[in-house]
Amino acid sequence: MAISKWHRKIYNAETGVETIIEYTPEEVAIAEAGEARFLAEIAAKEAVQAAKDAAKQAVFEKLGLTADEVAALLA
Repeated sequence: MAISKWHRKIYNAETGVETIIEYTPEEVAIAEAGEARFLAEIAAKEAVQAAKDAAKQAVFEKLGLTADEVAALLA
């Protein structure tokens, strides 16, 4: 039996029995919405970092610095 992506495990420490319960359709919808929000946040943070990196690179290029010179200055 394959376990679906959306499930929860309940472990009974007294008996050592592990029970796997699959999410209901409503719980799946909530979990997928949360996952989508999380992935969107990650993408937004990566886009902001890429813009910052591009701005830094533009400043270095205006100053006429090579990548090696920048690395030496920042080391």
